[in-house]
Amino acid sequence: MADRSILVLQVLLILLVPILLVLVSVRFMLTETWLKFEYNRSGFPEDLYGWDTGVRLKYGPYGIRYLLNDEDISYLGDLKIDGQPAFREKELDHMEDVKVVTRGALTVLKLCLLFFVIGMGVLAYFSRSRLLSVLFYGGASTLIAVAVLVMLVFVSWDFFFDNFHAIFFDEGSWQFYRDDTLIRLYPQQFWFESSLMVGILTIGGAVFCMIIPWWVRSRKENHENRSRVSPD
Repeated sequence: MADRSILVLQVLLILLVPILLVLVSVRFMLTETWLKFEYNRSGFPEDLYGWDTGVRLKYGPYGIRYLLNDEDISYLGDLKIDGQPAFREKELDHMEDVKVVTRGALTVLKLCLLFFVIGMGVLAYFSRSRLLSVLFYGGASTLIAVAVLVMLVFVSWDFFFDNFHAIFFDEGSWQFYRDDTLIRLYPQQFWFESSLMVGILTIGGAVFCMIIPWWVRSRKENHENRSRVSPD
C-alpha cells in the first residue's frame, strides 16, 4: 500500500512540474522590468496615434501594478492621460476580469508550489531515485507540451490568442478598437513576444530539471568509481 501511495504521489508531482514551470515563467514576465524592456526594444511597434516611448513608460506600468496590488478598479478608472480618462468602461471591465484570472493563477501557483515542496520532501524520505525521476520526467513532459504550444503560436498566433481568451473571458469582452488605451499600451506584438518568452523560460526550467538527475547520478558514479580504486 505504501508503495502504491508513493507511486501516486510521484505521478502527481510529475504532472505538477509543467504547471509550475509555466506559472513561474508567467510570474517572471508579469513585471514592469519586462514591460520596459519591450518598450525600449528596437522594432517594438510604434503607437499609431502619436504616443512616444515616454508616454508608454509612464502609463504602461499602471496595468501591471493593478493586477498585482489590492486596489479596486478605481486605481485605473481615476487615471487620466492629457486630462481625459485613460480607459473606457469596457477596458476597465476587462481589466477587472484579468485581475480575477491573474489572482487565481497566482493562488494556484502558491498552492501547487506548497504541495510540490511537501511532496518532494516526502518522496525524498522514501526514495531519492523517485525524487530524481520526478524532475527528469516532469522536465521531459514539459518540453513536449511547450513544444506543441510554441509551434501553435508560430503557426497560428491568432488562433492561440483568440482561444486562450475564449477560455477565460466572455465573448467580445476582450476585443477593442485600435485607439483604445489597452491596445496602444499593450499591442499584440507585446503579447506574442511575451508568450514566446514564457515558452523560452519554461523550456529553460524543464532542461534544468532534467540536468539535475543526470548531474547527481554522474557525481554518484564518479564517487563510486574513485572508491573502487585501490590506493597505491
